[in-house]
Amino acid sequence: MRLEICHVTKYRYDLPVTDSVNEIRLTPRTDERQACYQHRLVVEPNVQLQSYEDFFGNRVHSFTANAPHSELVITAHSTVVTRDRDVLWKAAWGPEESWHRVRSLEFIDANAEYLLPTAYASFHPSVEAYAAGIGGEDEGVFGFVRRAAHAVYGDFQYKPQSTGVHTKAEELLEIGSGVCQDFAHLLIAVCRLRGVPARYVSGYHFVGDLQGRDADFEQASHAWVEAYVPGVGWQGIDPTNDNLVDWRYVKLGHGRDYPDIVPVKGIYRGTSGQSLHVTVDVQLAETG
Repeated sequence: MRLEICHVTKYRYDLPVTDSVNEIRLTPRTDERQACYQHRLVVEPNVQLQSYEDFFGNRVHSFTANAPHSELVITAHSTVVTRDRDVLWKAAWGPEESWHRVRSLEFIDANAEYLLPTAYASFHPSVEAYAAGIGGEDEGVFGFVRRAAHAVYGDFQYKPQSTGVHTKAEELLEIGSGVCQDFAHLLIAVCRLRGVPARYVSGYHFVGDLQGRDADFEQASHAWVEAYVPGVGWQGIDPTNDNLVDWRYVKLGHGRDYPDIVPVKGIYRGTSGQSLHVTVDVQLAETG
């Protein structure tokens, strides 16, 4: 499917600021499930953009706005064609062999960065206890990941503004509600505790046709998880909606957890008083 995306990030400052240095990770990736055909970044005030790939292969744009400004607006326009990836419900090996492979030293060494705890996907004792109660190892690695995502989906309430961008996995367990970022961090921690490599994915989730053509609803960036399943590879799974990733999902990038792939981050010189407003619009392109 062909999806048109417009992502606008607007900062307003109480007083003019200077020397604003920023990184942007808003370029959709091209892989076996999606292709980014067009991508355009517009920054106000006008700046010179530089581009590079980070350690995880994500496209990064950076810029500095030196002159005084009271507003910073970053607009990303993208056209992405997605498709449903064939899901192998059964890996090339049975449950015992699939677990044996993820626990081999060679496999662990190759995927070390996605097996270690992080500040957000932590191995806090409460997270360890939660992971231990999920079970599912007799179903193989893929079955376990599906069971774990279903558990996170069922055990916690999706509630915007109940958490913040700095909420950790153990805090979600305490609060009992959160957003997609929190669900992803908890699932990542659960997978890693069982020896399954897992990474945090940022992107978009098209839901327009599910809401109705004239429905008034607020779109936003989305986060989900990719887990590595022997015989299958990296498999996208969304604990917020209890879905395997399909054509509705557009991937921007991945990392160990949220700080690796913050869509927009930076520093500036000036007042601490500021406001942030983000709008996201994902539309199914008309075909004719």
